[in-house]
Amino acid sequence: VQLVESGGGLVQPGGSLRLSCAASGFTFSTSRMSWYRQAPGKEREVVAIIDSSSGTTTYADSAKGRFTISRDNAKRMVFLQMNNLKPEDAAVYYCNVLLPFLGMLWGQGTQVTVSS
Repeated sequence: VQLVESGGGLVQPGGSLRLSCAASGFTFSTSRMSWYRQAPGKEREVVAIIDSSSGTTTYADSAKGRFTISRDNAKRMVFLQMNNLKPEDAAVYYCNVLLPFLGMLWGQGTQVTVSS
């Protein structure tokens, strides 16, 4: 049972990145998936959520209009497209799922740095 994130890196303000999360070991298609982030000295915060069946998405105010969460159930992957990145978006981004009996499952995280 694991989540593996990828796609982070260094980008200039105004740039874009697409994060990916590969899931294994649980029933992905029926699981609500989330992206969180944690900046140095700050608490981990939710960025975006995507439901399993309806595909309904929810975003933090800071992400609305700039970030898009999506999923590919056939490939067992969830994505976070981030556009118009700002320095305050710099953080470690984590993929997350809440599983029955196992609780919260986190990936190892992927670093996003926004700097000129």
